[in-house]
Amino acid sequence: MKNAQKPKVNKHQVLNKSFIWHDLLLIITMAVLAGCGLIYEYLLSHYAGRVLGVMESAIYTMIGLMIVSMGLGAFAARKITCAFNGFVWLELIIAFLGTSSILIIASLIAATQLLPQIIADTFSLPPDALPRGGFFKQISYLAFNSPYFFGLLLGFFIGMEIPLIAKIREQIHQKHLANNLGTIYGADYIGAGIGAAIWVLFLLTIDISKASALTAALNLIAGFIFITCYWQKLHWRKLLVAFHGLLLIGIFFIYQQGNQWLMQLSNLLYLDNVVYTDKTRYQQLTFTERQMGLEQQPIINFYLNGRLQFSSSDEHIYHNYLVAPALAGSARQDNILIIGGGDGLALRDVLAWQPKHVTLIDLDQELIELFKQPSETLPTSLARKITQLNQQSLSHPNVELIYSDAFIAIDNLLKQQKSFDSIIVDLPDPSHPDLNKLYSVNFYARLNQLLSGDGLITIQSTSPYHAKTAFLSIGETVRAAGFSDVQQYHDNVPSFGEWGWTIASKRGLSPLARFHTLDKFQVEQQWLTLPMLIGAFEFSQNFYSKQGKAAINYLGSHTIYQLHQKAWRNQQGLENAYTQ
Repeated sequence: MKNAQKPKVNKHQVLNKSFIWHDLLLIITMAVLAGCGLIYEYLLSHYAGRVLGVMESAIYTMIGLMIVSMGLGAFAARKITCAFNGFVWLELIIAFLGTSSILIIASLIAATQLLPQIIADTFSLPPDALPRGGFFKQISYLAFNSPYFFGLLLGFFIGMEIPLIAKIREQIHQKHLANNLGTIYGADYIGAGIGAAIWVLFLLTIDISKASALTAALNLIAGFIFITCYWQKLHWRKLLVAFHGLLLIGIFFIYQQGNQWLMQLSNLLYLDNVVYTDKTRYQQLTFTERQMGLEQQPIINFYLNGRLQFSSSDEHIYHNYLVAPALAGSARQDNILIIGGGDGLALRDVLAWQPKHVTLIDLDQELIELFKQPSETLPTSLARKITQLNQQSLSHPNVELIYSDAFIAIDNLLKQQKSFDSIIVDLPDPSHPDLNKLYSVNFYARLNQLLSGDGLITIQSTSPYHAKTAFLSIGETVRAAGFSDVQQYHDNVPSFGEWGWTIASKRGLSPLARFHTLDKFQVEQQWLTLPMLIGAFEFSQNFYSKQGKAAINYLGSHTIYQLHQKAWRNQQGLENAYTQ
């Protein structure tokens, strides 16, 4: 019996399989790293928005800068002689910058905010002589804008990835590949799309330090894989392994403790002690506390994305002016609509008028749940204070909560042919393009349809002092939406400064004329009296001299957003970015 012959091994087939596996590895790596690069853009953009207090312009600026620096990085990659070594060192650098940049930025900002106080304490300077100008202003400016520097740096290194992987593919195949760039860019685009989906669906829901650590870990894994697969092509191999191991330990600690470190650093950015901070899907929430002595309640301040929303010391002034005029001047107070106001404070004042039904629309369900059941989330003392402030208004049986974008929700109310005796619009300032649509003619016109013929609508309208053109524009926009009489009023809210509101009627007497027919408010207010309200309609000499020239904000025009942003840049000093 003849021995069976063993099949011959085709060396070309083995080589082809090896090439295929290496090629697949490179393409998958490119896709993963493209997703990581996009996530870094989002991470730094959102953190820059929190730091600078102008979320939308910070996001657009950061992404633009990073794209430009990625192009520069792609050019610079041509100078790297060994693509294998260059890529492994590159992933090490990107992983380090990706996981540590936000902590470094927070440390720089905290140091510049702490330095003036250290100098003042050293030389016994009074509080009003704190060194803030000159050199201190410059370094503070640089620190607050340091996210852009790290965005440029990180973008530069991310931009080197595609050319290096393309060069590695050609060296492995030992020839020029006809579709090399097409394959790499295809993987890049697909990976970026997957990265965007991961950001929206997962990373937005966790702490920013955890998100950066997880993303950096992927860069580090890519480095480890290349060390394993291309060991013979690398120099300083043991040093590379040691650095990767050390950085892996660092990433683990940042994942575990990074958010706590950021919170401690952020304490220095606020005037008072930060007692709680968290992030919902839509915004960053921060509570601070100021102790006023043993016999007085502490003052609680609440911030969204670094901007003050209310202070327990004077929120009643703001909410009295927002709520009481609308309800006092309306024929009935049975069915009320509130847009915004997820903290339940405006709702608290509305419930004092004993309405039969109140509908509250707010996009952020997590924020509402926090204020509805504070004891489940907040520290005990803070939860108790929040309960005292909003008097558990969000749990009242006559209240219907709608978690939706108000722009969409009011369409559903119109389809249901709903009508409301009064409407109260308690939205944040138009500091984001998405908020701008809620200050448009289109939005107010649909609210006009929801308002009963003898009812009133009041609208939070930013500061007539700091943002006069935006304030007047809101009034003109409401007038253009079809309301018969539109008037504006103002008063000082100590935490905000001079503040303003807009009130409008659909038919009948103007709001101010209605108030002149009253002897007093039907429901006694904590702060506001009827004579105070009537006096609030008076403005300084020539205040309305340019009223007819104020721009109207149509849907898509971004008029009020741009006016507000311009006023913000002109009026707000750097040191106030976290306190206004």
